Formats: sequence, C-alpha cells, structure tokens
Amino acid sequence: MRIGLLGTGPWAQMAYAPALSGHDDLDFAGIWGRRVEAAKELAGRHGTRAYDDVDALFADVDAVAVALPPSVQAELAVRATRAGCHLLLDKPLAATVEAGRAVVEAAEEAGVASVVFFTTRFQPETEAWITEQAGRQDWFTARAQWLGSVFTSDSPFADSPWRREKGALWDVGPHALSVLLPVLGDARRVVAAAHGAGDTVHLVLHHVGGASSTLTLSLTAPPAAAGAAVELRGGAGVTLLPESSEGAVPALGRAADALLAAVRTGRAHPCDAAFGLRVTEILAAAEALLDSDAR
Repeated sequence: MRIGLLGTGPWAQMAYAPALSGHDDLDFAGIWGRRVEAAKELAGRHGTRAYDDVDALFADVDAVAVALPPSVQAELAVRATRAGCHLLLDKPLAATVEAGRAVVEAAEEAGVASVVFFTTRFQPETEAWITEQAGRQDWFTARAQWLGSVFTSDSPFADSPWRREKGALWDVGPHALSVLLPVLGDARRVVAAAHGAGDTVHLVLHHVGGASSTLTLSLTAPPAAAGAAVELRGGAGVTLLPESSEGAVPALGRAADALLAAVRTGRAHPCDAAFGLRVTEILAAAEALLDSDAR
C-alpha cells in the first residue's frame, strides 16, 4: 500500500517517518508539510519525496498518515477521504466534536478504512491486558493517572501551540480513555471535572456497566513524578496496567498493520475514527465542565 505522511514536526520525525519507512508492507511514497523546507529535509532522511501540494500527494497514494495538530488533522483527513485515501490518524481525532464527526462521516461516505493511533492499544503487553480485562464483567471502579512533564522538562513538545491551548485533557486524556472504555464500557457521563496544579485536571466518569472511574491528567508534573498507571478493582481483585517494553515506532507499525487488515477485510478496527470521535465527545464534555468550574 502506498502511503504518504502529513506533518514534519517532532512526532513525525520521532515516530511516523521511521515507522512508515521501516514497514515491509508499505511503500512510503512521500511527505507533505506546512513548511516546505522541513518536508524536503525529512523526506531526504527517509529516501522519499517531498510534496508541496497536499492534493497531489493524495492523488499518488492509497493512504495517508497524519502527524499534525488535531484541528489541522481533521480538515485534511476529510479532504484525503474525498481522494479515496485510507486514514492512519493520531489522537485526538479532532479539536471539536463537529470536526471529528465530519471525519467519520467523510470516511463512511468514501468507504475508506481508518485507524487512530492510541499508543497503548498497539503495544503487545498492554493490549493483551486490556483484552483480558474487557472479558470480565464485575469491575467496580478504576483509577487512571497519566502524568507527563512536557511543560516542566526539555520535551520537544513543550512549544506545541495546540498542547499549550488544550493541555493534558486533550493530549494524554485520549490515552487514558483508550484503556478505560474497552474495559469498563462507554462513559455514560462525565460526573465531575476539576482543575489541579498547572494544566492538571481530575475527572470522574460513570460507565454504562455501572462502574466508575477517576482520571488524573497532567503535562506539568515534576519529571520525577511523571508516568502512567491504571488500576482496576472488582470481584477478581486488583490489577494494574503492565508497562510496555517498546516505544512508539513498533506500536505505530502495528497500527499500520491494523489499517492494512481493515482495508483487506472490510472490518473496522476497534480504534477507528468512530472510536476517536467518541473519545472526542467525552473530552468535550469534560472541557465544558472545566470551563464552568473556572467561571
């Protein structure tokens, strides 16, 4: 499958370009970026072509991978579907529910496959754990902490405008939700949302199966306190999300495998654009509560 990459920033450089260029079943056909020189430099490093016209890239490929801010991703994803391109997208799907719904509707209308890259869902140890826990029906409650130090360290993502605007809720919130929703069921509602230190937020969710969950999300944690943890409690006792032994590039390779399988079989992957939209809806509901709390 011929695939193009949209984006030239740190995430494109660290994860997407290496994953696409190293995948045996993908022909990494080109890169488009909002900065032409950056696209040329990244394309040169990976032996592919830089495009200065995104529609020309769409016309030359079967699929696109997107490593761009959510507001830009959603708009370009819709345009890509109109050219018949399958979608390998990043989280969050979009910055608003309306934009996310437009992606889902465009993909459905065009009949293209989609996969949204939630890292934890494509790492072997964590995905196996999620699958095992999802098979149990007696979970009582869960606690998720996703604490990053993006804004308190020398992270390459510290200058990201959309992260500065949207904060931890929209950046690491999708990771936590991608673990909790398949295990506890959809969130019936966001019961409470409150601000903490820096961009830290605290959420309480009520799930359709009756369980509740609490989430603590931050990009301003002290580096020594950063990390992710998910704890489930129920009739079987207590279980913790295992740590993964591998990074983003192999996980992205598996996300590409999932897209290839969805194209081949016609069966939607659990982390498709529709799931990405549901995550976006929950984030937007939490954001509305946080805004009312701030007022």
